[in-house]
Amino acid sequence: MKMLAIGLAIPFILLVIALAWPLRAPNAGGMDFTAQLAQQNIAIPLQSLSMRDGYPLPFRALNGPKGAPLMVMVHGSGWHGMQFEGLAAALAPFADIVIPDLRGHGLGPQRRGDVDYIGQLEDDLADLIRARARPGQKVLLLGHSSGGGLVVRFAGGAHRALIGGAVLLAPFLHHSAPTTRVSAGGWARVNLPRIIGLSILNRVGITALNGLKIVSFAMPDPVLKGPLGHTATTAYSYRLNTSFAPRDDYRTDLAALPPYLLVVGSHDESFVAEAYAPLLDSARAKGKVHVLQGLTHLEVVNHAQTAELIVQYLGQI
Repeated sequence: MKMLAIGLAIPFILLVIALAWPLRAPNAGGMDFTAQLAQQNIAIPLQSLSMRDGYPLPFRALNGPKGAPLMVMVHGSGWHGMQFEGLAAALAPFADIVIPDLRGHGLGPQRRGDVDYIGQLEDDLADLIRARARPGQKVLLLGHSSGGGLVVRFAGGAHRALIGGAVLLAPFLHHSAPTTRVSAGGWARVNLPRIIGLSILNRVGITALNGLKIVSFAMPDPVLKGPLGHTATTAYSYRLNTSFAPRDDYRTDLAALPPYLLVVGSHDESFVAEAYAPLLDSARAKGKVHVLQGLTHLEVVNHAQTAELIVQYLGQI
């Protein structure tokens, strides 16, 4: 009877843990979005594509030359596909480009900062690839920051056969990875007690509380008070945040990567640039890591040297 009572009490205790600590915004940190906002004047038109559940996923697209590969660009946390408009323009002469606003992000998502279930972002990318890739066309995923983490997760998941290459721009790999600074350098504030409670609840099959917010982002005032402030996503649910990152066994996801290119700035505020190469090597992933001197986390996206390295990579695969 005692063991039964303990078993019955566990869900209640975990429910208290999950609900007791409110999510708070970061006190400091964040990043300088000046360069990102300056790039966002190309205005590639938004289209939409119906996902398997009928959700109209917004995306931007540029057509490359005949015979070019398809490159799907996956944005980072808190923002949307517009961050890649400068890079997309530089790469369009070499690839077909598709840039989704991931579910829960962008101009007007049905539920900002949330998805329906863990793994839905991967399913959306798979639906997008199947709809846009031509027969026999090579497909690559490019991701920045958390978007890079989603690329790694995708490579280790059920849809891995859909991609033949990966470009990782300062990717988030795991909160415990040697590449990750504390609180991502001040960008993210996590509700650790809530994460612990929800994680344990999920292990016993209780998922009803997965919509609770567990992380908030230090989106700077120039973004929030500017003309694109309404497009920022400042907090994530447990199920979206989990869907946006490699699994806890992130080394297995890394080992499943197709031939990759990783580019990171030496002055990255969120991640430790020099830790990537040893980690990827230890996971036996096959690819190259390039550290660009003097660049920050956001600067690496639109830098000319980044585009040059990607073009070289496309020529090699």
